[in-house]
Amino acid sequence: MSASRFVYVIYIRTTQEKLWNALLLPEFSKQYWFGYHQESEWKKGASWKLVSDDGRIFDTGDVAEIDPPKRLVLNWRHEIRPELKAEGFTRATFTLEPQGDAIKLTVVHEIDRPDAKIIDAVSGGWPAILSGLKSLLETGRAIGRPGV
Repeated sequence: MSASRFVYVIYIRTTQEKLWNALLLPEFSKQYWFGYHQESEWKKGASWKLVSDDGRIFDTGDVAEIDPPKRLVLNWRHEIRPELKAEGFTRATFTLEPQGDAIKLTVVHEIDRPDAKIIDAVSGGWPAILSGLKSLLETGRAIGRPGV
């Protein structure tokens, strides 16, 4: 069986620690993730969820790996759209690598099934989310939700 995979690489002029904190802490993620934030104890095996500004749970899973401030791997399942939830758990891997005065952030979101609808869905979301993260860290202000 072949896998479906989305890979996105972005360079952000910041420190590894600031980027790490922006990825995990709700006060940052709410700014670039259009009001959503992550909740977790951020240790291996801990539960993880993505929560909207009105308290709805959009995604759930657990922390598969964590190596601050270099690597985070989440087992991830979408909870809102039934056709996406039915595909089961995906894996999202975040790798942070210093590159001069910037950090190279690589996000790989994948599932062990061909032509996965969930990967089509996240491939539209990650570029906007990560662009907002870059803008927030480099300018102090995230971009707004695309199309709004």
